[in-house]
Amino acid sequence: MNKKSFFILLLVMTFVYGQEFTIARLHYGGGGDWYSNPSSLPNLLNYLQTHTAIKATDKEVRVKLTDEDLFSYPYLYMTGHGNVRFDEKEMIRLRTFLNRGGFLHADDNYGMDQSFRREMKRVFPDKEFVELPFEHPVFHQVFDFSKGLPKIHEHDNKPPQALAIFEDDRIIVLYTYECDLGDGWEDAEVHRDPESIRTAALEMGVNIIHFALTQ
Repeated sequence: MNKKSFFILLLVMTFVYGQEFTIARLHYGGGGDWYSNPSSLPNLLNYLQTHTAIKATDKEVRVKLTDEDLFSYPYLYMTGHGNVRFDEKEMIRLRTFLNRGGFLHADDNYGMDQSFRREMKRVFPDKEFVELPFEHPVFHQVFDFSKGLPKIHEHDNKPPQALAIFEDDRIIVLYTYECDLGDGWEDAEVHRDPESIRTAALEMGVNIIHFALTQ
């Protein structure tokens, strides 16, 4: 199975056969709250369906790296406030998943940064995160973000960064840091963010999905 086979198959299923796209939330170990922001992915998937030609379900899937059906879901998402830890088998599975065409979007919910970077270095010892410039296509897919990632929550008041791990010219991991898109995807009453902030978060989420499926 070559690098783009997952996404080619998914696009054929979505646009030709009418199968529905979904996001698989990664259930990881280490004690972090991988399940945080429960309304975020259903809201993002609904927004994706209403603003693009991608046929999507509004129900997320939850998977572990050791699940047999992991490779049925080429778009993984993970978030949380706490510790992330992969065991040896999980590291091998994640590395294989990504090298075979899978995509991981990791969104720091404020608190997982140190452990996530540590674990990704264990998965890919020879790779480094690269910050994406504002002109990168991920910011100009369906919606235009001329200044890069929107700032959803303040956290440490650092500028948001889109950090990527590449395999050749393909992004296999996109890490959104100091941004907290997932909070912006949640139901309005959860964080009481202004509508403009929530819209920006949802639009950027749509851009990431669209980019991942077409890069």
